[in-house]
Amino acid sequence: MDLLYFGIALLVGLYLLMWSADKFVDGSSAVATRLGMPKLLVGIIIVGFGTSAPEMLVSALASLGGNPGIALGNAYGSNIANVALILGLTVIIRPIVIERNVMVREIPILLFATLISYYLLWDGFISRPEAVFMLVLFVCIMYFSITASMREEKRNKPCQEVLHQKQDEPEIMPMKNAVFWLLAGLILLIASSRLLIWGAVGIATFIGISDIIIGLTIVAVGTSLPELASAIAATRKNEHALVIGNIIGSNFFNALAVVGIAGVICPLPVEHGVIVRDMPLNIILTLSLFLFGMRVGKQHQGIISRFEGIVMLGIYGLYTAQLVSIVLGKPLIDFLV
Repeated sequence: MDLLYFGIALLVGLYLLMWSADKFVDGSSAVATRLGMPKLLVGIIIVGFGTSAPEMLVSALASLGGNPGIALGNAYGSNIANVALILGLTVIIRPIVIERNVMVREIPILLFATLISYYLLWDGFISRPEAVFMLVLFVCIMYFSITASMREEKRNKPCQEVLHQKQDEPEIMPMKNAVFWLLAGLILLIASSRLLIWGAVGIATFIGISDIIIGLTIVAVGTSLPELASAIAATRKNEHALVIGNIIGSNFFNALAVVGIAGVICPLPVEHGVIVRDMPLNIILTLSLFLFGMRVGKQHQGIISRFEGIVMLGIYGLYTAQLVSIVLGKPLIDFLV
């Protein structure tokens, strides 16, 4: 009977996750249009922050509970999943166009934040002053990104108005409805992801999979489910700016805000594997966003293709295989333990 309950929770959670993601994207897109905000900015701030709420909650509670490994692993592991798994799956469904300002501003900023995080944890410990520095840096970078995006939107507005006059656009959702679905979609995203994780963990436990394997697979990916659902929903609606903004914003929040909050609550010792395995992969994947977006050679600039999505999924598969092999005591690559 317990297995039946877990199965129902899994199916209901999955359905609610996809439905709420669809409404969340609709609401956030309409709010952006009504306020004259760039959709990329909405993706980074509203969608990125909202879908990072599970990571923030999990890492804060882990730090309070004296589990720094979970706090750090959740943040950096989610960043790996966001690019390699979520973006990989998304571009396989439909290739994504990356705007020029993302290539010259947002991705370099994310790379900078990732490198700063790597530098701070290199000595094997994140102190409270370092965690406070991460939060201050997070606020400064967010302010710069917001002001830069708004200035660019004002410069482009006259051209956009002329373009809109030449096109028959669908009616924009009223602001009241847009805000409702943005907030309701976000709440349901988080709640349904929790329900889905509960059902998945329950099934895994019932059939005898170890807690460690569950943590490395289901729970780690589970906290990134809102990003996955939002990215797929946005891709289906051709909202490419929301997709890439969601990934960049979520990773930026995780690298500085999530780890910073956890470190302020309790100083964080850093395991060797995070330094030699997880953070270098974070850096490589962030660089790959830039390289894939450039599309060197005969390919056009600004598109992440299905082939590159397959490459990302392959990387995530190898990474997961390494983690599982470590748990089993037979690591595929010894120095990445």
